[in-house]
Amino acid sequence: MRLPLSFEFFPPKTPEGVVKLRAVRQQLYAHRPEFCSVTYGAGGSTQAGTFGAVREILDEGIDAACHFSCIGATRSTVLEQLAQLKSMGVKRLVALRGDLPSGYGIGGEFHYASDLVGFIREETGHDFHIEVACYPEVHPQARSPEADLQAFAAKVRAGADSAITQYFFSPEAYFRFVGEVRRLGLDTPIVPGIMPITSSTQLMRFSDACGAEIPRWIRLRLQGFGDDTASIKAFGLDVVTDLCERLRAGGAPALHFYTMNQSVATLALLKRLGWGG
Repeated sequence: MRLPLSFEFFPPKTPEGVVKLRAVRQQLYAHRPEFCSVTYGAGGSTQAGTFGAVREILDEGIDAACHFSCIGATRSTVLEQLAQLKSMGVKRLVALRGDLPSGYGIGGEFHYASDLVGFIREETGHDFHIEVACYPEVHPQARSPEADLQAFAAKVRAGADSAITQYFFSPEAYFRFVGEVRRLGLDTPIVPGIMPITSSTQLMRFSDACGAEIPRWIRLRLQGFGDDTASIKAFGLDVVTDLCERLRAGGAPALHFYTMNQSVATLALLKRLGWGG
C-alpha cells in the first residue's frame, strides 16, 4: 500500500539555489505529493524566501504548506501575514513557536505554538488546515516527557488538524508517542517525519541540534564507514527503507520527507519502497 506523501523544502539563499530547487521539485512531483511544505527561518528571517517558494509551488499546481512561526510576532503582524497567505491561495499552515534569532530575548505576543494555533483558528475559522510539530523522543527544551506530551495536547485542543513529527530512527518511539496521545483521547493524525541518511557528519550535527536520537548501532556503523560516502548512502537507504516499511505496517497515516532541497535520496527511498510516480 502506498501511503500519502509530502515533501519539505527550505527557502534557497541564492539564485542558483532557486533554479536547482525548481528542478528538484519537478522530480518529486512525479510521486503526487499531498502537499509540499516550506520552512521559516528564526524570527521570520526567511519570510520573503518562504512566501516566494510557497507561491511557486502553488503556481506549479501543488498544494503548499507554509511554515508559520510566532516568536517575536504580534497579533497584528500575524493577521497581516495570514491575509497575505490567504490571498496567495495557501490552505495549509505548519504552525510553530519557532526559534529565536541569536541575541534576541523572548518577545512578541505569543509564547507557545498553542497560542498561535488558537489565535489562527479564532481569527480565520477553518480557512487553513493547521499542522503542528511533535517530538516522539521529547522536545530538547521540554521540562519532562509528560510536559512535552501536554504541550502537544494543548496544540491539538487549540485547533490543530494534524501533526508532523521530528525525524527519528526508532519506530518504537513513534508508536509509543502515538499510543500516549491516543490515551489522552486525541485522534489527531500524526505523520512521521522521515530524514534520508546521506552524510554521517551532517546527520550527527542536525541530530545534536534538534534532539533527534540516533540509535547507538546506527551511529557506530556510520562511524565505521569513515569517509566512504557510497557505503554511508547504501546503509542509510537500508535503514530508512526498513523504518518506512515498519511505519506503514504499523498504521502510520502518511510520510513526510525532509528533502534538504535534494531529490536523489528521497527518490531512491520511494523506489526501494515500490512507490512509483
